[in-house]
Amino acid sequence: MSEREFDVIVVGAGAVGENVADRAVQGGLRTAIVEAELVGGECSYWACMPSKALLRSAAALRAARAVDGAKQAVTGGVDVAGVLRRRDAMTHDWDDSSQAKWVERAGIELVRGHARFTGEKTLVVTDSSGDSQTLIARHAVAVCTGSAAMLPDIPGLAEVEPWTSREATSAREIPQSLAILGGGVVGSEMATAYAGFGTEVTVIARSGLLGGMEPFAGEMVAESLTGMGATVRTGVEVTAAGRTDTGAVLDLSDGTRVAAERVLVATGRIPRTGDLGLETIGLEPDSWLQTDDTLRVDGFDWLYAVGDANHRALLTHQGKYQARAAGDVIAARATGAAVDDAPWGTHVATADHDAVPQVTFTDPEVASVGLTAASARKAGRTVRVVDYDLGWVAGSSTHSDDYRGRARAVIDTDRGVLVGATFVGPDVAELLHAATIAVVGEVPVDRLWHAVPAYPTISEVWLRFLEEFGRPST
Repeated sequence: MSEREFDVIVVGAGAVGENVADRAVQGGLRTAIVEAELVGGECSYWACMPSKALLRSAAALRAARAVDGAKQAVTGGVDVAGVLRRRDAMTHDWDDSSQAKWVERAGIELVRGHARFTGEKTLVVTDSSGDSQTLIARHAVAVCTGSAAMLPDIPGLAEVEPWTSREATSAREIPQSLAILGGGVVGSEMATAYAGFGTEVTVIARSGLLGGMEPFAGEMVAESLTGMGATVRTGVEVTAAGRTDTGAVLDLSDGTRVAAERVLVATGRIPRTGDLGLETIGLEPDSWLQTDDTLRVDGFDWLYAVGDANHRALLTHQGKYQARAAGDVIAARATGAAVDDAPWGTHVATADHDAVPQVTFTDPEVASVGLTAASARKAGRTVRVVDYDLGWVAGSSTHSDDYRGRARAVIDTDRGVLVGATFVGPDVAELLHAATIAVVGEVPVDRLWHAVPAYPTISEVWLRFLEEFGRPST
């Protein structure tokens, strides 16, 4: 078995691992990245990109139908074959050659195969032909293996061969009916996508949709899904599943049944750390890897966990943010450079705690950042909540004939700063970064009066927030 040495070894060549490796190389370190599947990872091939491709066409059609003068030109429905062609183009037909070329151009060495720890800073990588090699890291190993769908322990569920998000986003044929277990982001987005295809969708979400966000977000998405013809079942859960000649049948806790051609499980995520040999370095397989704010695993000076594997914020953009900090701090520590690990410093992921932005691409969209009203109060903050109907903003009337949306600002009254914001409505994703900047920058509310929103745009909601909150004292 051959043996090779690098300054840094990154396990997992998804968006997060690529960024860790790139920053380490820019810091002057010889870096290898190990990938057992496709370079580019979950986001490129089975999550962020294909899911948005599946959602966009029906969303564009609904938007056109909401504007007089445009709706008259809409004479047909969604061309599902066209949607799938566009999805396939965005995933490059699950061919990672272009991303592998980027890795090479970035000066990162790509090692294809499955990596397992055999000891401190040491991994054995086995490729698809069964050949193995040993990789040794001089300075650091970064685990960037992401997460996978969690399959709940429901009798008979495995026998119905349920989809996970991977199968839902890469489907070649669209089922006539789809039952979705779970009302989180994946469940809500896929319900929106498949309802747009004309599939008979049933969402089974015991605690409602989009738990953890402001309650009105899930309520508005559920109402919209119902309007698209989907069924949203809340307050119940699946107790058993079984196969039928035409698909599956699900028994619910209230004694009713749901039959569907396909079942999608979207009930949560688990870490992809089960077959990494973590036990050889004193860690528990299948566990989330706890880290400090420089993304270094607790109890280690050479091991880092970045992205979903650390369970800090299971979002691609947040993982890439972590990756930049981790790659830079690995290089700094390796070369003896100064480490800036104070809050909001160069080498920390401070935003993971209270300033995480997220867009859920349902219809309506849900865009949020920071704390909800409930989480702010639970954290001991003294806050005032300002709600506003986005339909009252002048810009919304130019957007569609019957714009429906809602916005909430959560303001820390002790410090006079925004700590959270949520927007629900068509195309509100583009409102989010302004709110993120205000939260991260801790911009005083008094100063926000001087950030004048253009008229007529939906961003005028910022002025309405301020008017509702009250003018600054003089």
